[in-house]
Amino acid sequence: MGGTLSAVDLQQTPGNPQRARVFTITGSVVVGLALMAVKFYAYWLTGSAAILSDALESIINVVASSFALTAVVLAAKPPDRSHPYGHGKIEYLAVGFEGALILMAALGIFLEAGRQLWQPQPLPALPLGLGLLMGAGLVNLALGLTLIAVGRRTDSITLVADGRHILTDVYTSAGVLAGLLLVWFTDQLWLDGATAALVGINILYTGWKLVRQAFAGLLDESDTALLEQLAAILKAHRKSSWIDIHQLRARKAGNRLFVDFHLILPRDFQLEEAHQEVKELEAIFKSHFHDEADVHIHIDPCDRDQECPSCGYDPCQSRQAQTAWQRLWRQDVVVGKRESED
Repeated sequence: MGGTLSAVDLQQTPGNPQRARVFTITGSVVVGLALMAVKFYAYWLTGSAAILSDALESIINVVASSFALTAVVLAAKPPDRSHPYGHGKIEYLAVGFEGALILMAALGIFLEAGRQLWQPQPLPALPLGLGLLMGAGLVNLALGLTLIAVGRRTDSITLVADGRHILTDVYTSAGVLAGLLLVWFTDQLWLDGATAALVGINILYTGWKLVRQAFAGLLDESDTALLEQLAAILKAHRKSSWIDIHQLRARKAGNRLFVDFHLILPRDFQLEEAHQEVKELEAIFKSHFHDEADVHIHIDPCDRDQECPSCGYDPCQSRQAQTAWQRLWRQDVVVGKRESED
């Protein structure tokens, strides 16, 4: 990992998002290794299928966090000749990889659960195993919440996905604890296998959600919340010379945002004037997204027959009708096409 990290310029400043991402995900790997060892020790003590299911998920945590660390570092590399749009989509591959691993772990859990259901085995040292599992669950809870918080603050889907996966591990541990407490109080050993099966179903669902999220990102699925945010920015800075906006599109790749849309300007604007309007809009987005937005704007001249009634630009030498109304720049409006282009 050392050679990979040196490829990225990690500024030693407390507010550096990339430094926070790498530090947090590295901590996730280290803590995950320790917790995995604790859970396998608890399984060695008890022979519980439910604890084994939890321990197997911990293996996935460590492998996924290691892959996520590589993805976070690669995603931060700037665009180059071979990758002109940057390396950000590696994060979606990391999320999909993590989901696929979870699905594989679920199969192993179902096999162990079936064995304990049909041929229940005694569970020695169960109280000690429960204590170890409870301690590991509390540490995992703190780790998962930290990953999600840092991921949202630094805009990293990989950290958020890893945090959610770890929280799933916490829910798993809680379910295992509940099931094994029932075993302890009722002496019904088959409940150990039943608990493991329920754990398998839960993480199967989690794995599917992560794979679905990865496909959505790789296929540039429309992000309604992101488009709403962009529409709000445009609305807040709207100028009378910006007659209208349409065909707004956006996609994310790592920590970079790619935005493009059509801007209708007065038809009598000179090239230099139009260029200045475009540069102003680009600066607004770059400022809002901390210079991590690539904005491409296509300029359309106004259609006097179509735009004059909804145009608030004044004075205008080409006006043929008075302003009667103006479109609200909501998400559902600015993503649509211009009527003349339908």
